[in-house]
Amino acid sequence: MLATKRTVIGQMIVCQGCCCGATHKDRPPVPADWLKDEWRRRGLLKRFQFTVSGCVGPCDVPNVVVVNSETGSKWLGHITQFNQYRSLVDWAVHCVEAGHLIELPREFKDHLMEPWR
Repeated sequence: MLATKRTVIGQMIVCQGCCCGATHKDRPPVPADWLKDEWRRRGLLKRFQFTVSGCVGPCDVPNVVVVNSETGSKWLGHITQFNQYRSLVDWAVHCVEAGHLIELPREFKDHLMEPWR
């Protein structure tokens, strides 16, 4: 079995594909460059992976974010405000400090979704 040299606690995947962040389709922007820069600036990459994906679906929900860990995946949808992305970065910092994924901030309770229904 292959193993990484790093101890990774999770991975955040931000969709920026055919619909998510497609401002020309009247969808809210995804601050992908800011997120990448912030992830690096805060030193998160070695412990909490970050990926901008072309599409994770489902495309009827704008601005999807997926958080993967050894315990499973959490899907968030309708992440439309810059402050929400800032809150996710702050949450990732707290997770790295704790050494494991902690509960998502309450503000995302109504953004949790089940894409495989």
